[in-house]
Amino acid sequence: MVKMKRPHIPFMKYRWLMLMISFGIVAAGVAAIAVKGLNFGTDFTGGLKLIYQFQESTSESAVNEALQADGLSRFVTQRFGEAKQNTFIVKSDVPGDKTEEFAKPYTSALEKSFGAEKVKLLQEEFVGPKVGKELRTKGIYAVLWAWVIMLIYIGFRFDFHFAPGAIVALIHDVLVAIGLFALLGLEVNLTVVAAILTIIGYSINDTIIVFDRIREDLQRHKGMGLIDTVNLSINETLSRTIVTSLTVFFVVVVLFFRTEGEIKNFAFAMMIGVLTGTYSSISIASPIFIFLREHGHRFGLKKR
Repeated sequence: MVKMKRPHIPFMKYRWLMLMISFGIVAAGVAAIAVKGLNFGTDFTGGLKLIYQFQESTSESAVNEALQADGLSRFVTQRFGEAKQNTFIVKSDVPGDKTEEFAKPYTSALEKSFGAEKVKLLQEEFVGPKVGKELRTKGIYAVLWAWVIMLIYIGFRFDFHFAPGAIVALIHDVLVAIGLFALLGLEVNLTVVAAILTIIGYSINDTIIVFDRIREDLQRHKGMGLIDTVNLSINETLSRTIVTSLTVFFVVVVLFFRTEGEIKNFAFAMMIGVLTGTYSSISIASPIFIFLREHGHRFGLKKR
């Protein structure tokens, strides 16, 4: 069995550069959210979401024309999946008449234009606006509570020199993922919130591995400088981190390229989360720990 040689990369030599790059990426993500906004799915906005498959090749404009010709308005059509699948999503506001079958007028309009045997309704989803707003609020609270619980856990598991860096790293990972969704106009729904919570769990796990080794090395190498100790700890855990990250990354890459719809968005969020979670443990959590260890007494933290 070939044993990997331990690297000796001076990560903390470039800690300020890494922090600037990280916060620059976060700033770009926040700007994308502020300018473009998030494309909330039916889960959060309420409304009607229909997925149709056509036997013959068609286009978004043809589907729009068929619906408009039957007097329908205030809807958005979007291709779903690969072009050869001929599948489209139709999103609409909450129908005014809640007693009727929500999909019926849309299905009828498409059948008139394309033929009843050539149009198939694959999925129908309806969420009321009040329920959508409640789900959006609960999704935000779920992420915020996850941050708070992680802060308390890290604070008691290690100490509060470690905790702030871990939380800032988590916030970084979440904002990068959400920023990319805003930039690319991808739909944000409950499945994506589940991915965000999974990212938080994955990222904190990677950070804990690094922090555990830092704590051990601080006791084991008491004569070594703080920066050298942190560099040693990161390098000692680097091979394990890379192997673990690649294992998860390969799985979500397969999901991304082999699935469609909500699962594809879940996989995309996880791909970003695996990369940022691994990176932030080194580039954000560890430098902030060093800063608080050296200057934390200015903020009321006990000097160690």
